[in-house]
This record gives sequence, structure tokens and C-alpha cells, in this order.
Amino acid sequence: WRGREGAPYSTLVPSDEVTINYRHGLPVITLMLPTRSERCQFTVKPVVTTVGAFLQDVQREDKGIERAEVFATDGSKVSDATLMEVLLMNDFKLVINNTAYSVSRPVKDKLSSEHATEMEDIKYLVHRLFVALHLEDHQIRKERELLQKLDHLKGELLPLEQMRARIMNSADAKTSRLLWVGLALMSTQGGALAWLTWWVYSWDIMEPVTYFITYGSAMAFYAYFVLTKQDYIYPHAKDRQFLHYFYRKSKKQHFNVERYNKLKDDLAEAEESLRRLRQPLRLRLPIQEISDKD
Repeated sequence: WRGREGAPYSTLVPSDEVTINYRHGLPVITLMLPTRSERCQFTVKPVVTTVGAFLQDVQREDKGIERAEVFATDGSKVSDATLMEVLLMNDFKLVINNTAYSVSRPVKDKLSSEHATEMEDIKYLVHRLFVALHLEDHQIRKERELLQKLDHLKGELLPLEQMRARIMNSADAKTSRLLWVGLALMSTQGGALAWLTWWVYSWDIMEPVTYFITYGSAMAFYAYFVLTKQDYIYPHAKDRQFLHYFYRKSKKQHFNVERYNKLKDDLAEAEESLRRLRQPLRLRLPIQEISDKD
């Protein structure tokens, strides 16, 4: 028999030299160690053990083994990263030094449906037991982490909140002053037009003046719409002017608005996570206790 590279092996040993049997649900590979001349059993875990790990165990057991490889029946080499579960699905050849062992696929007894159901029940009970033993510790550890995160975020937000409050008070005061200045200017304009109409000139002279003042105001409102893409509505205009003062003041005092918003979002997310963690259903409290908390 020849390997993948065409190099002949000196001996091809029958399949009975290497046997595979299942014991307690795990495959046990029995083979003859070449230098120690004794049979040795290797118990493998098919789901986690790879071909490379199995070959390393064989070489570790017999220091005289210089070469250990696994080939498929067509002569192609099986990768060391292949799981033993995949390897044991078909026949293969185990090469130790210059000896090739022909290995037949093991036959595993099928579990009865009743025994399989019992195994599933046992797995479910083990899972429930694990959850009962570790859920409370996990929740306590998670709650402690969230509380520490909340304290850290609140500590970082405290100076920013104080600075933000000062900036908002300043921006609100400037906006209010601007509104009162606008009211004063409109009152002055109305009084001036009335004085010019009844005491200095007549209505025939002042009528074109008031027309152009009204037309100029309409042009100013239209220009506001062109620049802001918003109608000139007094509450909206007030909020826009407030934000203008707020951001200008924040820039002067080096107040990082983006960092403040990020910390606020993180704080809200942590508080929501803590609230969900403390929900009665998640804590598996009795029905009466849930009602009392509600």
C-alpha cells in the first residue's frame, strides 16, 4: 500500500491489530505499541479530540514512535485538525513508523427510544440544577458590575451637569433679553408710526411707508425660511436662538457636548439593564412576592 506521496510502506497489518470499541459511550482505541510490544488503550472524546491530539497521545505513550499519521482509504492524508468524530465515521489507515494499520469503522449500538428519553431528561435536570446553583451568583455579579458602572458614569457626569446648567442659564437669559428687545423695538416702531401719522404728517404720506415696512418684514421672514428651511414660528425661533447661544457658550467654556451625550446614553443603557435584571420574573420570585412588588 502506498501513501498520498506514493512512498510504499513496508507492512500492511490487518484490521484486528487495531480495534475500536465503545465503553461508557466513548470510543476506546486499542493498538500495539511498536517498541514496547504491548497493547495500549486510548479513550478519546470524539466531539473535542482531534486527530492530531490523538496521534500526540500515541507518540507520548511510546517514545520510539517517530512518525504517526492517518490516511483515508483512498490514500489521502487526514488533517490533524479533523475531529475524531468525523474520522470514526469511515474506515481509515493508521500509519505508525513504517507500519500501516487498517482500521475498520466502529459499530456503535443505537440507544433505545426509552433510554434516549431518559438521557434527555437527565440532561434537562442537570441543566436546571446548574441554573439553580449559578444563576443567583451570576445575577449578583452582574448587578455589582452595573452598579459600579453607574457610579463611574455619575461621577464623570457630575461636573459636566454643573457646567451644562450654568451654560443653559446663560443661554436662556440671553434669549429672554433678545425677546424683550424685539418687543421693545416693535413698540417703538408702532409709536413712531403713530406719531408721524397724526402729529407730523398725514395718513396719505405715511401709508406708502407702512406698506414698504410690511413688505420688508415679509421679505425678512422669507429670508429666514430660505436660510433655515423652517417657517418663522415664534417658539421654534426661540429654541433655535437658544441653541445658538448654548453652543457658542459651550465652545468658549470647552464643554464637550458629544461626550456629555455619550455619557448620558451609557447611563440610560446601564439603568435599563439594571432594571431588567431586577425584574421579578428574571429573579424567579414567587407569584405572591411578584404581586407585592408590583
